[in-house]
This record gives sequence, structure tokens and C-alpha cells, in this order.
Amino acid sequence: MTPPSGDGGTAGAVSDERIPRKLIGAIFAVGSLAFFGILTETVMTVLFPELMRELNVGTATVQWITTIYLLSVAVTMPISSYLKRRFPLKAIFVAAVVLAVVGCVIMIFGHSFPVLIVARIIQGVGSGVATPLMINIILEQSPRTKIGRLMGVGSLVITVAPAIGPTVGGAISSVLPWRAIFVLILPVMVVSLIVGLLCIEQKTPTQFAQLNPLQFLAIVLGLAGLIMALNQAGVAISEAVNGAPFAQSAGIAGASLAIGVLSLLFFGYSSRRSFSPLIRLGILRDPVVLLHLLAYAILPVVGIGFGYVITNLAQLSLGTSAFLAGALVLPGALIGAFFAPVGGVLYDRFGPTRPILSAFAVAIIGPVLLLVFSMRLTPATLAGFYFIFGLSYALGYSNIMTSALSAIPAQFTPDGNAIFNTMLQFGGAAGTTLFSTILTIAQAGAGGEGTPAFAHATAVGGAWTFAAMILICLAAFVALAFAFRIRARRR
Repeated sequence: MTPPSGDGGTAGAVSDERIPRKLIGAIFAVGSLAFFGILTETVMTVLFPELMRELNVGTATVQWITTIYLLSVAVTMPISSYLKRRFPLKAIFVAAVVLAVVGCVIMIFGHSFPVLIVARIIQGVGSGVATPLMINIILEQSPRTKIGRLMGVGSLVITVAPAIGPTVGGAISSVLPWRAIFVLILPVMVVSLIVGLLCIEQKTPTQFAQLNPLQFLAIVLGLAGLIMALNQAGVAISEAVNGAPFAQSAGIAGASLAIGVLSLLFFGYSSRRSFSPLIRLGILRDPVVLLHLLAYAILPVVGIGFGYVITNLAQLSLGTSAFLAGALVLPGALIGAFFAPVGGVLYDRFGPTRPILSAFAVAIIGPVLLLVFSMRLTPATLAGFYFIFGLSYALGYSNIMTSALSAIPAQFTPDGNAIFNTMLQFGGAAGTTLFSTILTIAQAGAGGEGTPAFAHATAVGGAWTFAAMILICLAAFVALAFAFRIRARRR
């Protein structure tokens, strides 16, 4: 029985294809590795105050703990297509495990800021290898009638890990030293290694592929430049609204943006003329794939940015503790973890159109309610309205990439996987930068933290943030609706 064809209609009777046990083990091994890699991305943000005191660094410096990690992930993911073609899956997996373990060990024993930065670079490369590897295994080895639900399982890693990071970080750091987080991760890495070596199978042969050094350098400079531009633009705006000198940050942001854009233009130009490009970008000529990619890139601005917004609003506007602020994200994240595979089941049964559009039509209700009640929020309503978004987001998000990649030939799936996962990283980085900048602008001139004026200003910034979230969700919904309309016309 063929899988859903993308028409949004019923796929017909679902065959009784069974999911091989070794495939389940492989997804668990690579998925747990990717999960804990992504988890540390947001865990560290809760630890910034403690790290600032221990390492004697300021806010602008300590944020590099997260920024350098995002840079490392972003510049590694584009080469996942090359790695998949060139090396056996087990070799790629073992390399990712080694990088994760080395990074954890350095974080445990490192006692200076530069050493921790090196550790985060190593961890970022490991996570940048593991996440696309998990998706490639699912897309290549899943039974056709089960691909939606298994992609839903993969979505747990991508969406839930960053969402629960603040809760995990706050809970562990309240009772243990912050380094205990990485001590606890190490046994999971060992278990993942054993299971992966036993279960990961090579279903397709490797092939000759060359790593063009100029293309690799261009993609590194391009992605690093854009993320640096986002980061420094946020810093410059924050400095400007607080009356501090901002010329240096603005200059760095402008230069980084220019380098990033020019490098990516060169990469695209070079790829079109290369016999063995790093990423085969031809799939983006299809407007259906391109519109899916647009939605997949901008939705994490809201999905991942929500973790930052809720924890900061709860503490700075509602006066909750750091632990309670992190816990407010947990119900939506956990229910999302449970329902992400359900979204995949709906995809397998009904095709992509109705499950995806229905999920995001409901998801928009969350930020709409938050905007309406923005000046009268309580911790309970903040968590409850996020719950609506988190549930619906989990039901639909992973299906976007599944739907897009179903429209391209199988040999180009690793390239599509690399592009989509790279854009996911940009969305997450942009969300935190955008929303932190909005809150900073709203808080400017409102007095010191803890005063009623500051709390009110933060609530106003929250309202602006929720309005921005609504616009982003609407843009993604429209892009997906147009993609499905084009697909329907083709038939």
C-alpha cells in the first residue's frame, strides 16, 4: 500500500507493515544522543547567572556559551548530506558519540571560560552530526506506511528538548552543582553507543563524494555570519535603548550580515556549477518544497522562543521563582512529546494537508489568548495558553518536513534533510534574539528590576511579543496553504 500522496485525502487502508526492532533501537540510540545534545542548548541559558559569578564574566560574554554552540551546530548540519553519502552510518554515529563524550568531560573538568567555549564547540559539532543522522535513518529505513509516526518520534528530539531545557536546568541546578548535568548525561551516551552499534544497519551503499573546501568555507562563513549578525543586532539594540554605546555591536552586526549573505550567494553560485556539490540545492526550485521550508524555518522562532518568553515573563513580570518559571513550560512540552507521534499517525492516515493546517489553525489560538490577556496574566493562564500552542505545534511541526521531502526524489532526501535542519537552527536562534530584543525595548527606562514599573513594562513587552508570534504563525499557515494548493493543482 502506498503512503499518502500529499493530497490531504484519505490514504486508504493502512498495510500491516511492522517496524523492525533494530530500527527502533537505531532511532533510540541516535535520537537520545541528539536529544541530550539539543537539551544542553537551552539548559545553559538558565545557568548564566551562576556562570557569570563563577567565571567572572559579564552578560555579553557569557551568552557565547549558547551562541558558539548554535554556530557549531549550524555549520555542521550542511555537511550531513556529504557524510551520509561518503561514510557508513555506524562510523558517523560513533564520531558523534565521541564528540559528545569529549565535550561533556571538558565541561565537567573545565574551569575557565575559553575551555568551556571549546567544549561547547565540540558538543555543537556532535549534535550537528547526530540530528540529521537520526532523520536520515527514519526516512531511509522506515516502512512507507509508518514514516509519519516515526518522524513524529524524531520530532520529540527537535521540539521537546529545547522546550524542557529551562525546567531541567533549573531543577538540577537548585539541588546540585551545574556540572552535574553533564555527569548525568555521560551514562546515557554509553548506553546509546552500545545500542547503536548493535542496531544501526547500512541499507544503502556509500558512494564517492568530494568535500569541496571552498564550498565548505563558504557555508561556514555564511551561516556563522548570519547567526553572528542576529546576535550582535540584538546586542546593539539592547545597548541603544539602555543609553549605552552601540556603534561597535552595530558595526559587527552589519559586517557579519554582509559576510554571511555574500558567502551564501557564492555557495549557491558554486553549487550550481559543481559536479559534487556539498548540498544539492536544486530541490529548492520546486515552490512546494520552498514554501514548506519557509514555514519550517519561521515556526521555531515561536516554538523555541516561547521557552525564553515564558520564563522571563514569569520571573520579571509575575514575580515567580526561577524554578516555577521553568516549570510553566513543562506541561506544554510534555504533552507535545506525547502527541508528536500522534501527529505522524494522522499524517499516515489522512495525508499532510488536513493534519498540518488544522494543527496550526489551533496553534495560533495560544498566542492570541496570551495577547488578549497579556496585562492580566497569571502563572496558571500563562502555562495554560502555552499548553494550547505546544500541543498543536507538536501535532503538526514534524509533518512539514515529511510532507516536503515526500515531494523530492529519494536520492536527494539527505540534501533536503540538511537544508531543513539547518533552517531549524536559524529559527531557534532568531526567536531568542527577536523576543529578547522586544522585551529589552519595552523595559528601557522603566527603572530597576523588581519595581512595579519594570514589571508593567515587561508585561507590555510580552504583549508585543505575542503579537509578533501571531504574525509569524499566520505567515507560516499561509505558506503551507499555498504549498498544498500548488500540489493539488498539479494533480
